[in-house]
Amino acid sequence: MRHNRAINHLGRQSGHRKAMLANMASSLILCKQIETTVAKAKALRTYVEPLITKSKEDTTHSRRIVFSYLKQKEAVSELFRVVAPKIADRPGGYTRIVRTGFRVGDAADMAIIQLVDFAEAAPAPEKEVKKTTTRRSGAKKAAATEGEATPAKKTVSRKANSPKAANEKTTKAAPAARKVVAPRKSGNS
Repeated sequence: MRHNRAINHLGRQSGHRKAMLANMASSLILCKQIETTVAKAKALRTYVEPLITKSKEDTTHSRRIVFSYLKQKEAVSELFRVVAPKIADRPGGYTRIVRTGFRVGDAADMAIIQLVDFAEAAPAPEKEVKKTTTRRSGAKKAAATEGEATPAKKTVSRKANSPKAANEKTTKAAPAARKVVAPRKSGNS
């Protein structure tokens, strides 16, 4: 049981966990939103929100403290130049976690974590139209779409459409389609 355990260890040792959270925090600051599991998003929120609060005061000391957590110059400069002025009047709650469903491979609960002030009104995702497939041959349909004119109606006798007539047609065309293959040479040449 996990009585009185303050943080979620995420099944990792401390060095791996710190490096993972630093990378995720840098990605969140640079991209403004990332998709991850709900457990990692909650752990990331407790990791990144104090850094955003620290970025409100743009001093050398606060930059060095934030850099010790993020370990990327680009993320630190983005945080202090772009993010901090935009969240200057917000008292807290800089991130939002939106659950997106379950991952296909292992059914993990997925979420998007995003910076609140940078979340544009995202358009609703377009539903993919599933193309219906049939077991029929697509040759007739392809010929019609290429622009070939199909005759209005042909009157063909039933004898020509019989299976026996169709079999005769295929046997006549088959010898012309064969490819001539030369015999293999033996290895002792």
